[in-house]
Amino acid sequence: MKSVIICDMEGLITNLNDGAIQMFGYDYKELVGIKRVSIFSPGEIVLQNVLGWLKKANQSGEHVTKTNFIRKDGSQFAAQVQITPNFANGKNKPQTGYCGITEEISEEVNIKINFLTKIIKGVAITRVGFASASLFPIFSVASYYAGIGDNLFSPISLLLTTVGILFFHLFSNLYNDYYDVSDGTDEANTEYFNAGMNSSILKGAQLSGGSRAVELGLITLKGTKSLANRMFILGLLTAFGILYASYINTGSTSNAIYSIIIAFIGVFIGYFYTAKPIKLSSLYGLGEISIFLAFGPLLTLGAGFAISIDTIQLYSQEFYNLIILGIPLGLLATNILYINQYPDYTSDKKVGKNHLVVLLGKKASRWIYALNFALAVGSLYFISESILNETQSSLFLYVLIPITMIYSYYLISGLLKYYNSRELIKYNIHTIYFHMFFSFIYMIILANFQ
Repeated sequence: MKSVIICDMEGLITNLNDGAIQMFGYDYKELVGIKRVSIFSPGEIVLQNVLGWLKKANQSGEHVTKTNFIRKDGSQFAAQVQITPNFANGKNKPQTGYCGITEEISEEVNIKINFLTKIIKGVAITRVGFASASLFPIFSVASYYAGIGDNLFSPISLLLTTVGILFFHLFSNLYNDYYDVSDGTDEANTEYFNAGMNSSILKGAQLSGGSRAVELGLITLKGTKSLANRMFILGLLTAFGILYASYINTGSTSNAIYSIIIAFIGVFIGYFYTAKPIKLSSLYGLGEISIFLAFGPLLTLGAGFAISIDTIQLYSQEFYNLIILGIPLGLLATNILYINQYPDYTSDKKVGKNHLVVLLGKKASRWIYALNFALAVGSLYFISESILNETQSSLFLYVLIPITMIYSYYLISGLLKYYNSRELIKYNIHTIYFHMFFSFIYMIILANFQ
């Protein structure tokens, strides 16, 4: 008996034979167009080996290997699998996916899981890669202080703030996963995007639909909650260090108190983004606004309070400058979330996750994505005129703003054309790339290197 399974470039099963149904114990309707082929393998093998096998299949035309698979009932068995790339019959014969032919074998197969895979497993569970959206605003504030004078922030406070925000970000990621799995949101989502082989940087990363760590067996639902709580405790412990350092730096509790308030708001948003009874992600646009604030103005303001060696007065020019600095970063981070809502549209609508894409519909909501980019460009003009010196302003006007406009046009055009297609994944990936690229240039200009 041989199992034959065909999947697309993201691993979504598009066809299979009767042998696959008998071998793995699933019905046809449970798999085709619904599940990824990763469901058949132990999670650690997926992380460590599968992308490498696909790469070898692409290079040589096929790849044959021995591995362990998992049936629907949870039992494991050893098998030999032959992987070959599939191609369309159209112009230039673009690759459409892969075909796997599997035979069960009687020998024992032991695939050793290396240390690097353990690290990648932790990255997959926590989605730590997306923490850059929290860290770039902090580094931007430090760059801003470095650019306007010497010794305006504490390096120790910057380090503590970076670590603390990282812990709280992971806490939010894990609880978002926990509630989306326990509420059935992730189970209902069969159209989520995985970067697969479409990105050399984000290779294999989940772009939408949660981490899928529980589905892959990398961690249990209970373990997800437990890990989230540990991240929260570590975040709290780091926060005490930040507050103490702030008091030592300024000789006052003022900055520390405002840091606490802003941190509390950020943690509140992170937890209740998916947690009941508030569930911001379902409140008709409040989720998007919350993301903008949490990864933009709130974070830059909070970072300013946390790392400054001087007391920041409420409603002072510095206070407003810190808020304004976070606006473009918040808008670009919001667009990452926003475009990732498109593949999740059907399932999110089904379970009542009423974000703006569900509320307005895929076609009409495209213009919110475009508006966010337009507002980001407008905020850059404002920053260049009101905050920066002549050199920095020129770099904004002749480097950063033109790059932002050109890249934004590319991304908006992609969404306008492919909003209802799997081809959109390219623009989901590039929305992440652009946030990273923009942030690096933004920090370099703010640092005012001369």
